[in-house]
Amino acid sequence: MLNEHPSAGDLLRDWRQRRRLSQLALAVDAEISQRHQSFLESGRSQPSREMVLRLTERLSVPLRERNMILTAAGFAPIYQERPLDAPELGAARAAIDQILQGHEPHPALAVDRNWTLLSANKAVGVLMTGIADHLVGGEINVLRLSLHPEGLASRIVNFQEWRAHILTRLVHEIDVSAAPRLAALLEELKSYPTPPHAMSKRAGPVVEGGIVVPLMLSSDEGPLSFISTTTVFGTAIDVTLSEMTIETFFPANPETASSMAKLLARS
Repeated sequence: MLNEHPSAGDLLRDWRQRRRLSQLALAVDAEISQRHQSFLESGRSQPSREMVLRLTERLSVPLRERNMILTAAGFAPIYQERPLDAPELGAARAAIDQILQGHEPHPALAVDRNWTLLSANKAVGVLMTGIADHLVGGEINVLRLSLHPEGLASRIVNFQEWRAHILTRLVHEIDVSAAPRLAALLEELKSYPTPPHAMSKRAGPVVEGGIVVPLMLSSDEGPLSFISTTTVFGTAIDVTLSEMTIETFFPANPETASSMAKLLARS
């Protein structure tokens, strides 16, 4: 938006349009009149705190952005953002650790909404051999690590399919969250060159005959093939937890399961 300090009405309109809803559709869902909805968006009426919460809930606005709309409307933010090591997040942190460690010898990691690595199990480290230092020093972005030519790109056997999957997912996450860092990350990832081994292979959303897009990696124990699942805190009311995703990778075949056990045992 061009306005440096958008009003609550501007922000509500932007999220409604992002969700591809008409004023009437949102008004019906929120149980208000279309006229009132129009007045809220134009600034002719100021939303109450309860109205902001009602509309942002129905628009599935992320908690961070709900706080922004509350602030723009003149109210204090209500969703706290605690660091992951805060005592209040102890139970959640224990659950994350249990998932990550319990998933060994297969890789699992936790990331924030910008795909910054928050935590990972030992199996992830086993697969990071040969990665350039600048990609694993300081703040680590998992998608950059995956597609960067000095990252895992040269070892991803089905690079074209995996890249298409990553970019499609990222476009969807940008649409859902409107996170500006994700938009910049998307452009960065799209600029990366295709590794030589993948130049002659087609890009596509699925692997022939498959049911999901696997991550296929070369390793010292031979080819590895994983299918991934995503876990989120579905009832989180803390900004940090609401933006966290746990990515777990399961062996797609018995050979991968055996190879990962051997690789972790040698680490």
